[in-house]
Amino acid sequence: MTSALTIRPARTPDVSAIKNLVAPLAEQRILISKESVTYFEAIQEFLIAEIDGEIVGCGALHVMWEDLAEIRTLASADAWRGQGVGHALVERLLAKARELGVSRVFCLTFEVDFFTRHGFEVMADQGALDPAVYSELLRSADEGVAEFLDLARVKPNTLGNTRMIRHL
Repeated sequence: MTSALTIRPARTPDVSAIKNLVAPLAEQRILISKESVTYFEAIQEFLIAEIDGEIVGCGALHVMWEDLAEIRTLASADAWRGQGVGHALVERLLAKARELGVSRVFCLTFEVDFFTRHGFEVMADQGALDPAVYSELLRSADEGVAEFLDLARVKPNTLGNTRMIRHL
């Protein structure tokens, strides 16, 4: 008998589990490790995947602009990879994006096949961004925004990653 996977909003006590999920992926340079304060500041963006009360995955949706958000910090416990945890998280994050009125969802990933199966396409550029919006986005200190814009200052963080987007 398989246990039921549940997806729920993250809470502040989940930060240590998020850090533990990210740590091995950061060691492999798949994800970037962040300070605890960064996770606490963004806790409302995160969803948690649980099986029998054990946290087995996480993912966040970060809104960048009126019509644009990023799926970030998508991670599952090694023992649960390939078991539908990432799929369930992405589907819930996309639903959340729709609820917020976002029409495009961006990700920066090594897992191109995984995101392709979820309707994402490789980005050639930022798409047709209004020059005023581009100018506003340039003012953001958020690394994800810089990665979306493909700015030179984040190139060391993005080497090997693929910029992908899904239109909702």
